Amino acid sequence: MLPAAAGYDRAITVFSPDGRLYQVEYAIETVRRGTLAVGLKYNGGVILAVEEKTRKLQISNVTQKIFQVDDHIGVAAAGYIPDARSQVDHARFFAQSNRLIYDEPVDVEGVAKNIADMAQQFTQYAGVRPFGVALILAGVDETGASLYLTDPSGTYIGYDAVAIGAGSDQVTEYLEKSYKMDISLEECGSLAIESIYLVSEDKNSTRNIKMAVIDTNTKTMRKVLDEELESYAKLAKQRDTAKGQ
Repeated sequence: MLPAAAGYDRAITVFSPDGRLYQVEYAIETVRRGTLAVGLKYNGGVILAVEEKTRKLQISNVTQKIFQVDDHIGVAAAGYIPDARSQVDHARFFAQSNRLIYDEPVDVEGVAKNIADMAQQFTQYAGVRPFGVALILAGVDETGASLYLTDPSGTYIGYDAVAIGAGSDQVTEYLEKSYKMDISLEECGSLAIESIYLVSEDKNSTRNIKMAVIDTNTKTMRKVLDEELESYAKLAKQRDTAKGQ
């Protein structure tokens, strides 16, 4: 980096002469270095899936990258996970406040906007740093299934299918070719696992994969059990075999 740009590199509140906030860009790079997380809509709800690389003696049944905000809203994170916990706690407070004040569940876009507003504030004031995490926010409300992405810059965008983390560009390209709007839960689960296998070192097991589903009928988030994950992985391998023939 040129010496003239060094000051802009250190200062979060100052734009560089070419219109960049370097610290925000570094936070986005932190997200790209995190393990993969994907969100997909299907014809009856939405799926969140993540890859979690666990150590040998680590208790693996505790999910580190998928969080529940409210009964009907879940979050998958990529990047610096302690920052994700902070944003999720903020989102939970917002969701519960909405229930207390209005006596109704909060809408998914409202939570996404609230998290994005919080992230944007941390790009604007001295003495803080941007959040080094991106979130896939998934849920079911009166409008149906919704999927939003928030990033360290404070942007939030709606998607039908989205990937964040290491290898997300490759997975996004794959989803653009393979994803269809009206797919079943089984097809969506297998596509999520295919997406993770695409960039994962372990392509033969589901030990490092965690998944959650929010159904439009129940409007409740549930963790996908290991047996269900195995059935999705089996379907994914069958689809992969069929493509190779």
